Amino acid sequence: MQVLTIASRKGGSGKTTLAGHLAVAAEQAGNGPVAVIDTDPQGSLSDWWNMRAAPAPRFVTTSLASLQDDLATLRLKDTRLVIIDTPPAMDDAVSRIVACSDLVLIPTRPSPHDLRSIGATLNLVERLGKPLVFVINSATVNARLTLETVKLVSRYGPLAPATIHHRVDFAASMTDGRTVMEIPSATRAVEEITKLWGYVSDRLESQIKGPSLPAPRRLGAASQPSISAS
Repeated sequence: MQVLTIASRKGGSGKTTLAGHLAVAAEQAGNGPVAVIDTDPQGSLSDWWNMRAAPAPRFVTTSLASLQDDLATLRLKDTRLVIIDTPPAMDDAVSRIVACSDLVLIPTRPSPHDLRSIGATLNLVERLGKPLVFVINSATVNARLTLETVKLVSRYGPLAPATIHHRVDFAASMTDGRTVMEIPSATRAVEEITKLWGYVSDRLESQIKGPSLPAPRRLGAASQPSISAS
């Protein structure tokens, strides 16, 4: 069993949407059984799952105190993948969640505010010695700001080759417990999520085989990534 945690200090980076979509993508790719865990007090992932008609992925209710024991139980039940959604914070609770993870996915939108916030997330993950990957989320197709963000973020750690663009289908599908993979018309969105899961799956597999991801670059206060807002 492997544990994928989606973390970002910045609220609104799309952690919940990615958690639900990657869980369904993993199930559809034959990488299940998949379980999802919602540790964000807002409970958005819980709300999505409660509206969901399909039985997979499985939802697991846990607490910070029992997380390690619950993960051990899931491992005994032959769960192959656990995806954890986290709150927009870099506190002790998130640190303990990251410490249980095999890989941390850090989403960031192509905006100056999002980029200024990734340093805290990056430094926490590095301090705990966990591999990470970035993903550009909610991007505008062919926008200069998106291209600049890709170039900048790739300097600080592995960047997923799949950029997730801002599409109405993502929000629309989540309102009733589905994902874009379950909407016949959402072709481009499906391609993006499928490509992202393929990359994340390969990264998780590499952790089993032994080779580690390139070490992320530690950010000091004076070296926070930033780009022009223009």
